[in-house]
Amino acid sequence: MKKFSGVIATVLASMLVLSACGTNSATSGGGQEEKGGEIKIAVVPKVIGIPYFNASETGAKKAGEDLGVKVIYTGPTQADAAQQVKIIEDLISQKVDVIAVAPNDPASLTPVLKRAKEQGIKVMDWDTPADQSVVDLSVHQIDDEIFGRTVTDKLVEKMGTDSGEIAILTGGMSAANLNTWIDWAKKQAEEKYPNLKLVNDKIATDEKQQVAYQKTLDLLKAYPNLKGIMAFSTVAPLGAAQAIQEKGLQGQVALVGASLPTDSKPYILDGSMSSALLWNPESLGYLTVSLAKDLASGKLPTDGQEVPGVSKIQVKSDNKTVIMGPPTEFTKENVEQFNF
Repeated sequence: MKKFSGVIATVLASMLVLSACGTNSATSGGGQEEKGGEIKIAVVPKVIGIPYFNASETGAKKAGEDLGVKVIYTGPTQADAAQQVKIIEDLISQKVDVIAVAPNDPASLTPVLKRAKEQGIKVMDWDTPADQSVVDLSVHQIDDEIFGRTVTDKLVEKMGTDSGEIAILTGGMSAANLNTWIDWAKKQAEEKYPNLKLVNDKIATDEKQQVAYQKTLDLLKAYPNLKGIMAFSTVAPLGAAQAIQEKGLQGQVALVGASLPTDSKPYILDGSMSSALLWNPESLGYLTVSLAKDLASGKLPTDGQEVPGVSKIQVKSDNKTVIMGPPTEFTKENVEQFNF
């Protein structure tokens, strides 16, 4: 009888061990649903503290509230790739589920994004493309070609002529989205407006309004016959408009740029900025978090998908490039209708 009781005890002990092992196995692997924890999505902008990315933060956090996910919105205080790398390293250590980044310099971020993927973290880019070999999803605010070509067309329209000297201002020299738009803008000028004369390749303003202001003053002094300026990045047009306003050159130097309507409104209304082209950055932040939540759950977007709070999206044939929608032009006639 004692021998039988010993056998029973051994069997029961073995079953308890196996049960414990099975429990550990279930909780240590699998998707977020198996873990039973809250989905954590990190959204990293190029820089924090400027109106455009403040608006994106509002949209991202609203999506987090609506969709029941934790959103960590964090970025560098300057448009600096090295700072972004450190931030992403910290996010990896926090074991977030998705990292969505708008790179200041795509190549500089590739190694740290690869490390994130090795840790099982999904990687996305938004606003600005990263190295496409490391991202699971790439969220674009607009079609790059359409946007770049449209900026050139609008500048010519506001100049009232398709000939004369023009200049280009940009944010950071390594920003992939800005460089792509500029390439298409220049291509449109070469193909459609051969009498336009570009006085510079592109002038960096480091995402700072004061730098854009000073660079524009320098341009106006060096090229007194300048007829138009294209300004890429949401800060550069403001500094350029400030310089045109100061010199009283409204109507003489046309300025078209990518800028928020609330920021550009005073310059548009007084003619210092001819028009602004952009999209709703709040919607971009919302879309990024919405798609990140799906990605964490193993779901990819589809072409024509209706994203609540945004609109229908376009998904390109690579099945990972998402286009939010066409740009909007803000002018004297409509700029006061917008609140972002």
